[in-house]
Amino acid sequence: MRLTKVKKAAPATMEDALTQFISWKKANNLSEQTILDYTTHVNLLFKRFPDATKSYVQLEKSVYEHLGQEKIKPATYNNRLVYLRSFFKWCVEEGVLSDNPLDGFKKRKDEGRIVQIDEKVLTDLLQLPDQTTYAGLRDYALLLIFLDCGIRPKEAFSLMESDYNSSAHELTVDADKAKTRTSRTLHILAQSVKAIDELISVRPDEWKNKAPLFCTNEGKPINRHTWGDRIEMYCKKLGTKFHPYALRHAFSIMFLRGKGNAFALQMMLGHVDMTMTKRYVRLTNNDVKEQHAMASPIHRILPPKKRLRKIDGR
Repeated sequence: MRLTKVKKAAPATMEDALTQFISWKKANNLSEQTILDYTTHVNLLFKRFPDATKSYVQLEKSVYEHLGQEKIKPATYNNRLVYLRSFFKWCVEEGVLSDNPLDGFKKRKDEGRIVQIDEKVLTDLLQLPDQTTYAGLRDYALLLIFLDCGIRPKEAFSLMESDYNSSAHELTVDADKAKTRTSRTLHILAQSVKAIDELISVRPDEWKNKAPLFCTNEGKPINRHTWGDRIEMYCKKLGTKFHPYALRHAFSIMFLRGKGNAFALQMMLGHVDMTMTKRYVRLTNNDVKEQHAMASPIHRILPPKKRLRKIDGR
């Protein structure tokens, strides 16, 4: 029997279109977070502008108003643009829309916000976890790998024991656990290996192929809210404040200050291109300027002359 492709009917409503679009994205193996982002951004538009689904004219007007809000941050604008444009592109291909109202729109320049943490704070932070407890051992090991290889929190929380190679000093982030859906191998130092080995040594044997490498006392996965609470607790003891992702920033900045290669940093961080990595490079370029101003040989070869006090009558 010969099978022929039958042209399917377009979704009857924009709500139906979104449901089919999300199913299509799931079939393309997008991460749960990306699926949630698509759902959130499209639903936000329809929630703010209920009339947007009535006609193309109303949709176009609503989208322009949605993106044209005053004081909207570049990152927020870019997120709305990317997710909505992708959804509308699919709608055009499926015959739901005649045109994409966001064709030709470009992202706004976004320098991003990079949080710097003083090295003394990081040193003090590593002294805080109580390593006589399982939670303290886990927190200490997590802090070390964040500062050792810059892994994303969500990627770290998804690691299993099989993703850890003690003898090779490596962590493997599989494609299905990586934000960019591209696997990568992260190298860690002996200090991090020792901490992870100690953590594994106190874990029950039945956790080996079931519980994540970094899990709760009950062997359950950690989420960003739980880890955020732990970081907040430590910050209060330090008398400071920063979010968990700032540890990834700290790794990146200190890696470059330690003469690490920017392309190596891109690979370790799992960036798809150098766009985000360059932000760290620009930040450390300011360090170079300050170091030059302080240590230039000209200070010794040609020291600045002392200004003579003005003498009356001369």
